[in-house]
Amino acid sequence: EEQDLAYIAMDYLKGKDLSHHKQADSLLPVSVVLDIGIQVATALEFAHKHDVVHRDIKPANIIYDKSTGSVKVTDFGIACVTGSSKTKTGTMLGSPSYMSPEQIGGNKVDGGADLYSLGTTLYQLTTGQLPFVADTFAELAHKICNEKQDDAMKIRSDLPACLNRIINKAMRKQREDRYKTGAQMAKALRMCRESL
Repeated sequence: EEQDLAYIAMDYLKGKDLSHHKQADSLLPVSVVLDIGIQVATALEFAHKHDVVHRDIKPANIIYDKSTGSVKVTDFGIACVTGSSKTKTGTMLGSPSYMSPEQIGGNKVDGGADLYSLGTTLYQLTTGQLPFVADTFAELAHKICNEKQDDAMKIRSDLPACLNRIINKAMRKQREDRYKTGAQMAKALRMCRESL
């Protein structure tokens, strides 16, 4: 703050957000998507250890610098502190197509919601399409909460089976069936990357 004006200073980020690589004709190599997934899961592990849930993980909120391979998770604008008494249930914040079932339902969320959203993001970055598409929010919410997405390998048969398994686990409907932590998901992604 200076002379009664408030300023926000932020790092200048090189690179582009991943929304440039979510269509079938602009997909990144699978090895690069795995590297990105490892970095995002690791970043989420750090945030979650500090009781911060992002609540809006999606390609547009991940900046990728092609020249260095570095990734930055951006836009913590709707993040919440999980231990806060101000966290409300019944309020839905985020981008519906990437939301976990508990987030769609307006329930209290923890880091598992971010890992679900990362699974959805990896699905889109490898197949060029979202796992659930609908004409209305109600229909989309129903699909996210009740239907299993098509296997990513059905859409793209050259995907490694290990990546398909990681996406499927991250996108399970019940929080307790998903990865417990970002570190656990990063480890699975790392092992998959090493097997290529």
